[in-house]
Amino acid sequence: MYKSYLKIAWRNLLRTKGYSFINISGLAVGMTVAMLIGLWIWDELSFNAYFENRDRLAQVMVNQTHQGMTYTSSTVQMPLGDALRSGYGSDFTAMSLTSWNNRYVLSVGEQKMSTTGMWVQQEFPAMFSFKMLSGSIDALKDPSTILISHSLAESLFGDADPLNKAIRIDNKLDMVVGGVYEDLPYNTTFRDTKLLLPWNNSANSLNNQMDWTNHNGQLFVQLRADADPRVVNEKIKNVPTPHIEKWKEEAMLHSISKLYLYNQFENGKATGGRIDYVWLFGTVGVFVLLLAGINFMNLSTARSERRAKEVGVRKTVGSARTQIVGQFLSESVLVAFLALIISLIAIQTSLPYFNVLVDKRISVDWSDPVFWSLVLGFTLITGLMAGTYPAFYLSAFKPTKVLKGGVVAGGGATLPRKVLVVVQFTVSVSLVIGTLIVFKQVQHVKNRTIGFSRDGLITVWLPDELRKNVDAVKNELLQNRLIENMALSSQSPAHFNNNNAMDWRGKDPDQVVFFRNVSVSPDFGRTVRWTIKSGRDFSADFPGDSSAMIINESAAKVMGFEDPVGELVRFRGKEYAIIGVTEDMLTQSPYDPNEPSFFVTDDWMGVLVIRLSGARPISETLEGIEAIFKKYNPESTFSYSFVDTDYARKYSSEERIGKLAGLFAILAVFISGLGLFGLASFIAERRTKEIGIRKVLGATVANLWKMLSADFVMLTVIACCISIPLAFAFMSRWLSQYQYRTTLSWEVFALAVGGAIAITLITVSFQALKAALANPVKSLRSE
Repeated sequence: MYKSYLKIAWRNLLRTKGYSFINISGLAVGMTVAMLIGLWIWDELSFNAYFENRDRLAQVMVNQTHQGMTYTSSTVQMPLGDALRSGYGSDFTAMSLTSWNNRYVLSVGEQKMSTTGMWVQQEFPAMFSFKMLSGSIDALKDPSTILISHSLAESLFGDADPLNKAIRIDNKLDMVVGGVYEDLPYNTTFRDTKLLLPWNNSANSLNNQMDWTNHNGQLFVQLRADADPRVVNEKIKNVPTPHIEKWKEEAMLHSISKLYLYNQFENGKATGGRIDYVWLFGTVGVFVLLLAGINFMNLSTARSERRAKEVGVRKTVGSARTQIVGQFLSESVLVAFLALIISLIAIQTSLPYFNVLVDKRISVDWSDPVFWSLVLGFTLITGLMAGTYPAFYLSAFKPTKVLKGGVVAGGGATLPRKVLVVVQFTVSVSLVIGTLIVFKQVQHVKNRTIGFSRDGLITVWLPDELRKNVDAVKNELLQNRLIENMALSSQSPAHFNNNNAMDWRGKDPDQVVFFRNVSVSPDFGRTVRWTIKSGRDFSADFPGDSSAMIINESAAKVMGFEDPVGELVRFRGKEYAIIGVTEDMLTQSPYDPNEPSFFVTDDWMGVLVIRLSGARPISETLEGIEAIFKKYNPESTFSYSFVDTDYARKYSSEERIGKLAGLFAILAVFISGLGLFGLASFIAERRTKEIGIRKVLGATVANLWKMLSADFVMLTVIACCISIPLAFAFMSRWLSQYQYRTTLSWEVFALAVGGAIAITLITVSFQALKAALANPVKSLRSE
């Protein structure tokens, strides 16, 4: 019986090739989108799943409260680790202080390469389930031993055994390889960590930091199996509080399983983050698949009259309704499985491009039985859901009416199709509006005034050996016209990290304000091309500038001085004179307000900020700079970073989300348009004789086009009226997470509505004009 069902289904597909193409291609696109989104969601939800103890691992963060505002930071003070270990050790099975990932130059003989690594305490590798390929996971107990990743071992030693081999780090620290660990997956927090250095080594500047106000590292803990995270969180909350006087500070635990998805905080609590995008795109996937299913239901019910006599004859000769339902469901499932084949080919082809778009390393294990069970089950359910309504609708026809030529489809039959078309375009228009607003927000951020020029600006970490020759290097670079200027800084202009407080005349003793503080050489402002709003810039001609300070406009507002130039402030026990006010430099999140900052010239500076000259091609300029660097420091590699690239990463997540939403919106519109095309062609076909009679009676092509298009345009207008308030409410909520945001202007909604109506007219007009231009003689003679 089922073989017969499939044979009949196959014949029906071949008999109506156009409609079959629309059904199969629409479902294939919908299934492709749904499965790609499913793979993306799984990758997001399984972030850090590589760590076997993920549910018991947490990062210790701090909540800093001042002026009624609470800020959450993952950067903690080093004494916090010892305090938790000594006072609350029974709640934890392990803990580790770590530095942030930094770049290091590794030397093995004549070979040199740059990589990223962290200083970590000895428990760290076991806590995070590092899989050792050789050597011991406990090797970091020895302060002269390091652990390296498999890829780094291959790059340094090839096929040779790296164990106990010597590596020189930054041309000053000799270490021995104690183990090689498997490279961490891309969807883990430490995916870029290729090198683990022992915390107790004397070269680690963090292991003797005892200042509770100096936040400069990270702390991770592993809870006991029977420990309640909420109880432990309450226990440790007040550990930092008595050590800090000028602001209130509390510790908190943030689970590693939530570290990636819940990365936004309000008033000391995780409120969301990337998890919002998981829900968003999960909903998009369901709706895009729903659009494809709607196409199938619409076309199947619309063509019901073509198969009405078939149902009538089958019922007359004894077929039960269940058999007819089975027949139509078989056709639906066959269409779904044909769509699946196309979808799997599309996924395999598009996955590399999709990975680039979403910055992932997603792959499909085609040999995994779980994958095939999910895919086949998903396809079967999709086919049954898409075919249920047409099957029960068609099987309900009365054979007496059908065989007598009774009217099958009336107003009641067309109403569900109209509702489904409205649903389709409501979803599509909402997606288009959302995509346009995301792109507008990203563009709004890109166009924000940043207070300096990023073009042609690079940063280079300054090796210690090069420090004594900085002036000679600068002079030679200028003589060779490779650079316009060069300066020293404690931080990259793309991101100022340090936060500190200072005092000034008239300051409220209870007021605590954190300033971004940066140490720079006198040429810094001219190198980055900042704008001095009042006063003057630093200058090597003024020896007294070692006790001078430049503040930004936001700092001037916080201090409340009408004219801050000449005012004295106190920072770290030293008095500074404000000599200038610069325009705010945007170095933090481009979605947040500018932060108060100040610049001094008398502290450590480890970053070279270089303005390329532009007199030669960039590649040639960088090669020339590298040659001069190696002339003065042959033992080091030349690693640089473009400031504009570093800054672009700050909004890259939103940009990727916008591109992803744009892609899905285009596909949703394509599916909706495909269904509309099929429905319009069927209606034009069904009204062939009516059109012929109207033409004979004098109707013009314009009259006929208007008659056939009006209903569809009206449905689109209704869909737009529904989608506008829905999109407005959702996107208002989405934009509210950004302090610096664009507006929901009427142009976006008008563009989406106009585009939807235009697509409807173009899609429908093709069939309408084709029918209107047909020869009425042929139309009236045909049966």
